[in-house]
Amino acid sequence: MQLRTGDMKDRGRGDEIIALQSAESGMQLGRALLHALHNAGISVLYQDREMKTVWARNMRPPWISDTGISDPGDGHGILPLAQVERIGAAKRKVVASGNPEHLELSIPADDGVRWFQIWVDADHDDGGAVQGIVTTMVETTEQKRREQTLKTLLREVSHRSKNLLAIIQSIATQTSRYSDTLSDFLTRFRGRLQSLASSQDLVTSSNWRGAALRELVSGQVGRYGADPVRSLRFRGANPYLNPNAALHIGLAMHELAVNSVSYGALSRADGFVEVTADLTAASAGETALALTWTEAIGANDNQPSEKRFGSVALERVVPASLNGTAKLEISGDRLEYHLVVPRGNFETD
Repeated sequence: MQLRTGDMKDRGRGDEIIALQSAESGMQLGRALLHALHNAGISVLYQDREMKTVWARNMRPPWISDTGISDPGDGHGILPLAQVERIGAAKRKVVASGNPEHLELSIPADDGVRWFQIWVDADHDDGGAVQGIVTTMVETTEQKRREQTLKTLLREVSHRSKNLLAIIQSIATQTSRYSDTLSDFLTRFRGRLQSLASSQDLVTSSNWRGAALRELVSGQVGRYGADPVRSLRFRGANPYLNPNAALHIGLAMHELAVNSVSYGALSRADGFVEVTADLTAASAGETALALTWTEAIGANDNQPSEKRFGSVALERVVPASLNGTAKLEISGDRLEYHLVVPRGNFETD
């Protein structure tokens, strides 16, 4: 088969076009990779066997300083000496063996610690010999901080779960001690568990910070069919209770509300309770929360005369758990409960 001169010229122009397109594609790929490196925060350094820098891309602090590119391993940058030695040893090992190395570094910074993952790979020639090394640096500081935050939260969840289980165990023990029948125990125990669950919901929704006092009291009173807008008159401060205080004060409000629905003001259609919260000066100049529940019980309201778990919880369990003091007074047609809570259980800001 014979090719004409024109055919050969056309083929030559075609080869040139293909070569140009290939070169252009290579340039586009190079630009795309540079954008990818920049967006992903990846730094890449290529060095020969003698650790001389051949080229570098997207170098950022601490891999670059005011004087230019700092080889992560030559000791002239801003890295701690111990980290410099680790990187240098890894590079020498890669040159000698041809096998990749991986490091994780922590570097002191103004705002704490910066973390980096570093990969050192050998660049082999066609014969398999190591002709250079590629060092890839990726910052993982944010990932590390998220991991540390998650670990802290998990420890906090574990700690609070154990505290909650201890509270439940105590409630179960005390409830059984003051219950005459199994049915009586189950009814009272379920109510107290639901009270804890209600308080716990507030704590959880605040990312374990705690609960606002007004919301906590309103929720506990409202759980027993009473309309808090009508049946609850809340006055005074509205501090933010820490999780432990929220659970125990919630339990106290539960016991008072159950007693009121059974024997007191909330057992009447027109009945209501008053809750006042005052911030008062305590010892050593600290502020304490003085919480008071007041209700008119009426002449026909038959309060139980014997001690039951409710009064034990109000006068002993709750104040002891908060390092506070409490007093329950029933005289004539009036019931008052006073609880003083030290500052460590709440915040006002």
